[in-house]
Amino acid sequence: MTAPISAADAVALAERGARVIDVRSLAGREASGTVAGAEIVAKDAVAEFAATLAPDEEVVVFCGTTAGSGPVVDWLTDNGFTNVSHVDGGFDALKASGADVSTPTVQNPGAAS
Repeated sequence: MTAPISAADAVALAERGARVIDVRSLAGREASGTVAGAEIVAKDAVAEFAATLAPDEEVVVFCGTTAGSGPVVDWLTDNGFTNVSHVDGGFDALKASGADVSTPTVQNPGAAS
């Protein structure tokens, strides 16, 4: 598996123009929001998404954990993409590092208003 990068490094790459890809489930995004500017790609649509990438384009993938993003990054690198990384600690690490995060689209049942 490709070694993950720190959330701070991921934010720096995004600021330099890397494409940031959120591969979490809809439920995860609805509960927690997402990183501003992230592209939403379902894990089963990675091959279709890959068709939009240049082989050396800088891409940062995140999920809830590296167990979710790692296989996506491995598939991309196995298919010739050379500038792909994923975030150690996933979405929570990005949020904790100060990444611009959107508000959840659906509140958890029983959440305070």
